[in-house]
Amino acid sequence: MDVTPLATTERRWELYRLLGEPVRLRLLALAAEEELAIGELAELLAESQPNVSRHLKALRGAQLLAERKEGTRVFVHLDERFTADPVVADALAAGRVLCEADGSLPRVADVVAAREAPARAFFDVPGEAPEAWPSELGAYLSALAPLIPRRGLAVDVGTGDGAFLEVLAPIFEHVLAFDRSEAQLARAGARLARRGYVNVELALAELGDAHLRERVMSRGGADAVFASRVLHHASRPGAALSELAHLVAPGGAVVVVDYVAHEDERLREQQADAWLGFAPKELTGYARRAGLEGAVVSRVPSARCGDGPDGHLDWQVLAARRAA
Repeated sequence: MDVTPLATTERRWELYRLLGEPVRLRLLALAAEEELAIGELAELLAESQPNVSRHLKALRGAQLLAERKEGTRVFVHLDERFTADPVVADALAAGRVLCEADGSLPRVADVVAAREAPARAFFDVPGEAPEAWPSELGAYLSALAPLIPRRGLAVDVGTGDGAFLEVLAPIFEHVLAFDRSEAQLARAGARLARRGYVNVELALAELGDAHLRERVMSRGGADAVFASRVLHHASRPGAALSELAHLVAPGGAVVVVDYVAHEDERLREQQADAWLGFAPKELTGYARRAGLEGAVVSRVPSARCGDGPDGHLDWQVLAARRAA
């Protein structure tokens, strides 16, 4: 079977016979304008699909059209190799004249836009945005991970039920998460199993435990150490931040998430809070005394802080680095 494009063989004269049919001229012009499905071409030309398929078969046989299959649909477009061929160029010009006259060429944009109609209808259904993290959060964070230069090891201090691990696990190659509660670690383990994260190591430990520090430093220290809503439970928050600094590698970061100073005494009973948040200057002072550099505090409005018992408070993020 000869699969050489007709336009490049000695039988070029057959192109005139092939392109002498007005329907084929119009098909060629439309396929040069946009990649279109067979059904879309039939709609534009007001022809039956079998008739369009028959003419397309002839054009594909000459390899003037290329096709792409997507599920049950077949899309065709003009093979760009032949746009400069004088016979094909003349056929295209004639086809465009015919398509302009019958109105099919201006309607190509409408047909293509109609492809988006099901998606628009799906997303235009009214309703409130879900408050929970999307189940595809891990995929989104995996897309961002390559933008972070140092992501070998992260330490999650006081991981609790592992909610923050859903953010860290897709980004860092390895995560060491520890907590002093076996029950919380069991919840964290169940969460990790559901998501399929195998790069997270859970440990029962307290901040300041020597064996924990040895474990981290045996890897050269962490690229980033995180403590989310941990500091306000510490009896000595300044000393706790110093312990965080001891876990980070030179040039690595310490990130603390905690409350802005508030006066809601209920949280002492509800969450066993030892401190009612911190002023930004307190946090930067703790960081400076811990030997960290470049401390920056950013405020997080309560609207972004969930609907838990502390969701009405403004939070803040302290980020600082250990000297390289």
